[in-house]
Amino acid sequence: MQPFVFNTVPQLICESGSALALAERCRRLGIDKPLLVTDPGLMAIGLVQPVLAALDAGGMPAILFDQVREDPPEATVEAAAAAGRETGVDGVIAVGGGSSMDVAKVVAVLLGGSQPLSALYGVDQVEGARLPMILVPTTAGTGSEVTPVAVITTGETTKAGVSSALLLPDVAVLDPDLTLGLPPGVTAMTGVDAMVHAIEAYTSKVKKNPISDNLAREALRLLGANIRTAVHSGSDREARAGMLLGACLAGQAFANAPVAAVHALAYPLGGHYHIPHGLTNSLVLPSVLAFNMPDAAPLYAELAEILVPGVSGGVEARAAALVVAIRALIDDVNLPATLQAAGVPEQDLPMLAEDAMLQQRLLVNNPREVVLADALDIYRAAYGATA
Repeated sequence: MQPFVFNTVPQLICESGSALALAERCRRLGIDKPLLVTDPGLMAIGLVQPVLAALDAGGMPAILFDQVREDPPEATVEAAAAAGRETGVDGVIAVGGGSSMDVAKVVAVLLGGSQPLSALYGVDQVEGARLPMILVPTTAGTGSEVTPVAVITTGETTKAGVSSALLLPDVAVLDPDLTLGLPPGVTAMTGVDAMVHAIEAYTSKVKKNPISDNLAREALRLLGANIRTAVHSGSDREARAGMLLGACLAGQAFANAPVAAVHALAYPLGGHYHIPHGLTNSLVLPSVLAFNMPDAAPLYAELAEILVPGVSGGVEARAAALVVAIRALIDDVNLPATLQAAGVPEQDLPMLAEDAMLQQRLLVNNPREVVLADALDIYRAAYGATA
């Protein structure tokens, strides 16, 4: 067996209503004055206020930072850290999507240590300690609550990652009640994002391991079985719970067996056109699957048996069925199927391909080597949805 290391969150709580019991979780971690990180959209729909009220009632009033936006820039991270520093917080809570959780992770490090933000980027660059941290996802997608990575926007079209086991929280709280109000479009994009995490973890070339494999398979089963119901019947609590747990398991999988070409080609789309991350993954997923087929067909055939129960035929036929199933799913949840439909200019494809090649930390995990000409071919296929 190939040697591997598997890291994950010390405690995972999965229960409806569990977000209203954060005061007790804080006490157990020695937190007296938490900073709660969230975004204005969640505040506007009233999702965070019950959590704040429960913290107040539990004797744990939080300092609120609610200015996180999608693809958070460095300025947002610094502003959140300043808010925490000025008020003397001793712990960090995030209630939100991947952006809020990523900001909270970095802020916990900035407030718990002495390094500047610029020194944190890269792999294992975090030194010292961090503040105690609790992450509470409100979308079933990123899996950020169980990953040791935070992605921050560093320029107009560039992002950088902070990767360290110290970014794993002390507690991850999965409360499906917080996801009941997600709009269908957000549910679809984040759900497909989580499915990409499972698929790429299962086929990751460098750190694929038995634990991540089993997590990825179960994640894909939960996500595939529940995403259509969650999109079209958003108040179905069981479907929401299945999606939230599936996204979390996929997060645990790809935190240890990293993602690859789908994400590498998705990042430039988000950077240049500010397309939501889940949708960028969805737009390139079928074409990347088709490109990887010569090297990944046996693994894709195994995954097809999860999404297409009873699928028959040889390895190539079952692997091809996975691509067909993914295309059908994207259509069923009403996401645009092509780069053209998403408004990406065709003349930009060469530029996007060059940008994608900068994501070597991801491309090295891909089951098939990707060179510049391959990236351009994948984008061209995704532009017209032909593989």
